[in-house]
Amino acid sequence: MEGVAPSGAASRRVVAVVAFDQVQLFDVTGPVEVLTTANSFGARYDVRVVSPTGGDVRTSCGVRLGVEGTPADLPERLDTLIVPGRRDWRRAAADTGLTSLAAELSARARRTASVCAGAFVLAAAGLLDGRRAATHWELARELALAFPRVDVQTDPLFVRDGQVTTSAGVTAGVDLALSLVEEDYGPGIARDTARRLVVFMARPGGQSQFSARLVPRRSDHEGVRRVMDAVVTDPAAGHDLPSLARRAGVSPRHLGRLFRAETGLTPGQYVEAVRTEAAQALLEGSDRGLDEVARLSGFGSAETLRRVFQQRLGVAPSAYRARFRSSSPRPPGEEFRQSR
Repeated sequence: MEGVAPSGAASRRVVAVVAFDQVQLFDVTGPVEVLTTANSFGARYDVRVVSPTGGDVRTSCGVRLGVEGTPADLPERLDTLIVPGRRDWRRAAADTGLTSLAAELSARARRTASVCAGAFVLAAAGLLDGRRAATHWELARELALAFPRVDVQTDPLFVRDGQVTTSAGVTAGVDLALSLVEEDYGPGIARDTARRLVVFMARPGGQSQFSARLVPRRSDHEGVRRVMDAVVTDPAAGHDLPSLARRAGVSPRHLGRLFRAETGLTPGQYVEAVRTEAAQALLEGSDRGLDEVARLSGFGSAETLRRVFQQRLGVAPSAYRARFRSSSPRPPGEEFRQSR
């Protein structure tokens, strides 16, 4: 693959994208498409996709991806290094040849970026130590556990800490690349690029609105399980701490300790999370108004529903419905069942 750049090589910003076997295809092509499209509006990117061996790579979806050579074919100084990811992040992070290459190229680059699970490669190379970083919401906990020196941010679509930028899952590489274009050439060229590609220039909200259900699903403690089951079965019921503690057969203070130990949440946080999921399901699968959605999901009022959605998902309920509404509404009674 070859980036289209204007003439005048001396003024070009050389962007190296490191591809490797089982890399996720869109982790590579998304940012490349953004940067090369920006060239149509006056940017001067020289995008070069390379592999550790210089040979073509087989991506995670089976598509063979052609490259321009090895890192040795790159100029000594790079403007930007982009490291994509692969689904089996452990294999990538354990590949010392790949992580050493990332560290070497990062030292030659003005800035470094990763897409999705590419953050694991940067972390294994020591490039994220002491930095804030993002990755796909499904992998955030694993990144934090595997690399405790990394300050993992679970919601942002991308995080910039100094000269290192990490992005969330797959399509967030487009958001990241647009931010690089804006940083280099201003909002006008970035906006024109986003319009050409028919994408948000700045996507509203964070990863929470796109993630599958994030509420803890089970507990090994019988009393906590009873509480969790009761809340999920009827989110709109009055789930105050004393009533939940009675259901669990323990004191309110002890239930709080148990809940934190078993789920990482307080009982109140758990109730709010389940109610948020119930509201999401109602917004996705029904035409009910916001007042009714708020009542059925346990929030009581549309105003409370709006406040919680803004805090938890970074988006208003009406905007969430417009973005995620199913084309085939669920049968009556299915709304809450889908969120269990």
